[in-house]
Amino acid sequence: MGSGSADTVSALSLPPQYRLLIDNDYGGDPDGLVQLVHHLLSPSADIRAVIASHLGHGPSGGRDRDGSAAAERAAHDIFGRLGVDPRGLIVRGAEQGLVDPGAPHDTPAARTIIAEALRDDDKRLFYAAGGGLTDLASALLLCPEIADRLTLIWIGGPEHDGLAPPLAHAAPVEYNLDIDVIAAQVVFDTARLEIWQVPRDAYRQCLVSIAELSARLRRSDIGQFLCGEIDRERTQLAARGGRNIGESYDLGDSALVLLTALQSTFEPDTASSAYVIRDTPAISEDGQYERSSRPRPMRIYTKLDTRLVFEDLFAKIDAHARGRTTDRAPVAT
Repeated sequence: MGSGSADTVSALSLPPQYRLLIDNDYGGDPDGLVQLVHHLLSPSADIRAVIASHLGHGPSGGRDRDGSAAAERAAHDIFGRLGVDPRGLIVRGAEQGLVDPGAPHDTPAARTIIAEALRDDDKRLFYAAGGGLTDLASALLLCPEIADRLTLIWIGGPEHDGLAPPLAHAAPVEYNLDIDVIAAQVVFDTARLEIWQVPRDAYRQCLVSIAELSARLRRSDIGQFLCGEIDRERTQLAARGGRNIGESYDLGDSALVLLTALQSTFEPDTASSAYVIRDTPAISEDGQYERSSRPRPMRIYTKLDTRLVFEDLFAKIDAHARGRTTDRAPVAT
């Protein structure tokens, strides 16, 4: 990757530990922009593609309404602000969700996923998704043999019975699931696909106070930009229905960085965050869990190490602002 990576470990060279496909609706909630900045400043990730995906049709709280096109523009803007060359990396996803579980969208995004999954490389491939699952579902339908060649980490889905109570006054369907329920049905029903899920009760743990964000981020240009996007989102939320927006903001998509770039050194894994192993459920038409006819084990995260992920974010942004770089292997070309 081009210049702009953070050096938080002196001049130590950090070769990538794994490959990463990132998928997020960057035209929506700005927590995705924070996630993208953080991943681009994390040298352990060999970022093979950034898939700019569409928003849902309902009230998303997003800043733009033209879906994957808006996400693509936002991703290019982040690359530019960090001084990273985006050529060959940012791919626009499908413009809308699936209309039938047997009818994939044959798009450049889906073909990019397939090509990377089939590529001969010893490094493990993670698919880090902070929005809907349209493009991954399409890739799995187009090429089922990729299912056991990647691991999905998904920020999405409601609480699970016995792990957390349902959220009071929540929307009937969790937002990222609601973006494309049919795609989630396809993905959860795909045999051999390994899933690490961060459901709503877990990603809501990624709370940062507005005072903390202001104190820790506004000292840099990219931090000022991110704070401005969050301020704008909060202003829009307050204007819609006059809700009390409080003193904190949920950066739920940062869990994607925590569970990939910040794995443990010895026996690499997500050692400081807690999860349980359960059978993968099916997804009903109304966006709820139901018993699957062919269950397989999946991870469901219950507790996230928010100290680790946010202190790492602040440190890397500070280092980037000071112009310190590390010898980082390039991302995909």
